[in-house]
Amino acid sequence: MPHHTPRPILVFDVNETLLDITTLEPLFARVFGDPAVLRTWFAQLILYSQTLTLSGLYTPFGTLGIGTLHMLATTRGVALADGDIDELKARMGSMPAHPDVVPALTRLREAGFRMVTLTNSASSGSPTPLERAGICGFFERSFSVEAVQKFKPAPETYRLVADQLGVAMSDLCLVACHLWDTVGAQAAGCHGALLTRPDNAMLPAAKLPAPELSAPQLTELAELIIQRWRGG
Repeated sequence: MPHHTPRPILVFDVNETLLDITTLEPLFARVFGDPAVLRTWFAQLILYSQTLTLSGLYTPFGTLGIGTLHMLATTRGVALADGDIDELKARMGSMPAHPDVVPALTRLREAGFRMVTLTNSASSGSPTPLERAGICGFFERSFSVEAVQKFKPAPETYRLVADQLGVAMSDLCLVACHLWDTVGAQAAGCHGALLTRPDNAMLPAAKLPAPELSAPQLTELAELIIQRWRGG
């Protein structure tokens, strides 16, 4: 029988799951004339972060984000100014928490769950993005994939958290709004809970592990987590 804890440690993804990336939209509206280009940029950023990991390479997420912006500007015939890069950095470092985050984290903390974060973003000096968003205090540790120089969903990223906390992979539950993240975590031996924020959904496909829990709001997902592991 695999080791199983009734109440796993919750491992939260940060970008988009906790922090609202739509606050970057004004930059994309101004530079590209369309705020929806944010989604293209983010999808390309994830694609190339995973390309680096599959290729055995690594460059910090923020640096890759800037490069991805340059790539999009090239393909769309747009000239980028230094100020555009400065604005991207500033907006990426000061994203607010989604409205459902504080109520959900408060509920989970009151229910006795231990919580940490795991992000593709490199660690930064204080104030960190979580500190700026006012939610740092909910988490006992914050982990960055830079420690293993691989991006999620590489199994080493989730194993980093288990190793650092001294627990089994089955003692972790990843909470994320990206299915590629929950798939990676579950394939590595963790539990998975999917938050279906706008532009995020289930992907029905053979041999793709479905998240154990799913909800469109973090407050609702928190209640499902509490019910699932009640009395742990």
